[in-house]
Amino acid sequence: MTLIRSTLETARSFLFVPGHRPDRFDKAASAGADVVIIDLEDAVAAQDKERSRENVAAWLGAGNSAVVRINPPGTAWSDADLEVASRYGAPVMVPKAEDPSVLAELACRAADECLLLPLIETAAGVERAVEVCATAGAVRVAFGNADLAGQLGIAHDDHVALTYARSRLVSASAAAGLCPPVDGVTTNVKDTDVLTADVLHARRLGFAAKLCIHPGQIATVTAHFSPTENELRWARGVIDAGESVTVIDGQMIDRPVLDRARRILSAAGYIV
Repeated sequence: MTLIRSTLETARSFLFVPGHRPDRFDKAASAGADVVIIDLEDAVAAQDKERSRENVAAWLGAGNSAVVRINPPGTAWSDADLEVASRYGAPVMVPKAEDPSVLAELACRAADECLLLPLIETAAGVERAVEVCATAGAVRVAFGNADLAGQLGIAHDDHVALTYARSRLVSASAAAGLCPPVDGVTTNVKDTDVLTADVLHARRLGFAAKLCIHPGQIATVTAHFSPTENELRWARGVIDAGESVTVIDGQMIDRPVLDRARRILSAAGYIV
């Protein structure tokens, strides 16, 4: 079973699991995340790359579904990673995504069997975000806050320092007609308040999902990327008012506001 485009577009939580730990694959799949990402890149040491790729092939071959984070294009392992993912039609997360021509080549080599999730985590990727988002095969982009922060010499959890990069990904996604992007990781896996603050900040900027590194983060991420009761109540009131320009609670309601109301209701699973 392969992940379909709509699942990737509406997912709120993406859970990483290391490729060298096949004992955790089933646990990750049952943890409640919308999407599981089997990581062949950062979480796997060089000596474990081949064995991890075999683990992925076995698990996907048994009928399971996941995104596969391959090693960066140009590395010794990337081609073989892509071959395994494309063999089973698994979506591919591409790290260090910054060159649209490289992404297009990956899509071509996979015979358009794999949806791409570019992981934008370099300064060049941020500056070329519109072109990356517009690449054929790209379904949604994710933000690599840790790697980008390392390149820029700033803290990976500094909201202010990374606001420009995050906002650029949100704008680029909208310009390319993609759904809102996926925010980066919160490395503190024990403090729920820190995670909540990160999610609310990302959501305020326009993100609609988050990368998770621990199953304990899923419930908080899912809850705070879901519309609140107040938002749903407001959206229903706007929709009930009809298409004509009107005023609700002292605010003028016109087409852009109607569109936002529809997005809120759609995120909660309502058909509008």
